[in-house]
Amino acid sequence: MHVAYFTERPYRWVDEDDLIRNKAYFALPNAQFDHVRGAEDYNYFLDEYVFAEEIGFDGVALNEHHGNPFCMGSVMNVEAAILARITQRVKIILIGNPLPVIKHPLRMAEELATIDLISRGRLVTGWVRGAGSEQFFNNANPAYNREMFEEAWEFIMQAWTRPGPWRYEGKHFHYRHVNPWVLPYQKPTPPTMIPGVLSPETVRWAAGKSLPYIGLGTSLGPTADLWDIYADVAADAGYQAGPENFGYLIPTFVADTDEKAQELGKGFIYGGGQTVFSQPQYTLPPGYNSKDAIRRLSKQPGGSWLGVNRNKLMQAASGDDDAIDFDAVRARAEGQLRKSQRNYLTLLGSPDTIIEKVKTMISVLRPGTFVFFGPQGPVSNEDRMRNVELLGKYVMPEIKEYAASIGLHSPFEMKPGENKLRTGEARSAVVDKSPLAGLGLDG
Repeated sequence: MHVAYFTERPYRWVDEDDLIRNKAYFALPNAQFDHVRGAEDYNYFLDEYVFAEEIGFDGVALNEHHGNPFCMGSVMNVEAAILARITQRVKIILIGNPLPVIKHPLRMAEELATIDLISRGRLVTGWVRGAGSEQFFNNANPAYNREMFEEAWEFIMQAWTRPGPWRYEGKHFHYRHVNPWVLPYQKPTPPTMIPGVLSPETVRWAAGKSLPYIGLGTSLGPTADLWDIYADVAADAGYQAGPENFGYLIPTFVADTDEKAQELGKGFIYGGGQTVFSQPQYTLPPGYNSKDAIRRLSKQPGGSWLGVNRNKLMQAASGDDDAIDFDAVRARAEGQLRKSQRNYLTLLGSPDTIIEKVKTMISVLRPGTFVFFGPQGPVSNEDRMRNVELLGKYVMPEIKEYAASIGLHSPFEMKPGENKLRTGEARSAVVDKSPLAGLGLDG
């Protein structure tokens, strides 16, 4: 199993009262941004990724968000290019480039080819539609999001593999001259992982193209259901899906004791919107999600890292600044964080605690790629580094050994789509849902 480390690279100096007053990370006024602290954080996070390589992680992962402080990765390809030069071994996993809001797939093809060349073939591309808030920030019409995503991806694949020059006239993109001179190091294209949050359309699309799918901290039961959808599409396409086709990312904070992890792990409340700090009008703008995807999100047991749950989908934001009970908001957020831990949506604890929970998760989902999502909020550099150290020295060896014992292999060991089914042959199971009832997660 391929084990990677990921962080949102949060800006850690936001006043919590201002965040609560704003009721969301997106659209929090940028007057709080301090350029000196921002510069220190950017450089620190690069050092953290280098340390993750040194401690033994197989990969480091980056993402991209816009217009909010929980993720400073506004232009992650710049960070990826730096990591391509200052790391030596790890895969550089992008989760991922938001194609519909970038609006320039030819430029994207050139950027990523450059990164792949600098790293000498360690880039793992990832393609996303962009969070709902990205549609606002980049003035993109969410109703066209999916078709722009699919067209941009097809164009980039052609730009990397079709000899130029040639002309392209699509529905959303038009180029008179396609002839990128810089092409990827890996042939025919770099490997890909498709991240998502319970969108059946994205899963079906990925499965139809044999592209591995990464669940982003989604509930175990609905995620297992989604794996089955993927496997059914794969079988229709003539191949048996396996661990190489699946990945999973989980918010995790490890400290020397459970008590310290619980205290410092509260940063997840104020980072990424796991609990109360996202608003549905930003997360789910009209036209962005299908009805099926909305239904699946509404069945989440609460406390997801996107801050989307059935309560959020049913209640509208109300009240003015003077009416906010800040202590009550914090108490509710901490309660939701505890609930997210019971539901295996956030992992906080000592190495021994985390190891047992991760073993349970991978026994259900059987992913070939597992990504630890590092701490959010105002956690110090020292405590963040200790988290990486504990994960790398103690947690990762145990779960890799367990994964090997149950036959979990990565997409870098077995190419997705290569395990062909004979005509009329039924597919094998890709998940094991039997532990869910004992966890109270089968509803």
